[in-house]
Amino acid sequence: MNRDRSSRTEGRPDGDGSAVVLYWIPLGAGGTGFVRMNGRIYEGLLARKQRRRPLALFHTALRVHTPAGSYVVETMWPSPAGDPAGRGVVATGPVFARPLSLTRVFRYEVRRWQDGNLPDASAAVGGPRTASIDAAVAQRVLDLAPAVPALTWGRDPVGCGDMWNSNSVISWLLACSGLPMHEVVAPDGGRAPGWEAGLVVAQQSGTTPP
Repeated sequence: MNRDRSSRTEGRPDGDGSAVVLYWIPLGAGGTGFVRMNGRIYEGLLARKQRRRPLALFHTALRVHTPAGSYVVETMWPSPAGDPAGRGVVATGPVFARPLSLTRVFRYEVRRWQDGNLPDASAAVGGPRTASIDAAVAQRVLDLAPAVPALTWGRDPVGCGDMWNSNSVISWLLACSGLPMHEVVAPDGGRAPGWEAGLVVAQQSGTTPP
């Protein structure tokens, strides 16, 4: 992310109000610590295998502003009980293995939630970062959300060495919407597992230039 374009406070920019705002939220923020602990174990083992130092892990989410309204775009697992339409669910996919997705515990959901809640937004490192103020880009992110590939969470779908997960969905949406992805990088000392998988899937689908 180009630091000069990042925003420290949430709000709509000048013009028609369109914006795509990206959040780098520490993995497990606001939770019980179980997700955070498992993330550290995973990153520690992977770092040792790759002979590098462990990095901070992030979960990414978007808030998309358009003249028609504001939307939270986020992928969550497990899929909670209740009315999916009430939280803006537009797509779902399996976790670990497709047969397991018959139960919501092993199913993730992609949300395009108008006026939705992003409870851990205040924990985002660097605050909300404006990725684009282009109205066409903002609308394309929203239009593409229901078309996210329903790939299996936790698997490497294209052999790129990275697993598909919630971060893959965000990077896929941004790449397919035409953003220059070389400008979108994690905060210093951190990474978002799954980010590369989303970029590779977008490139292989022909929706983004190499």
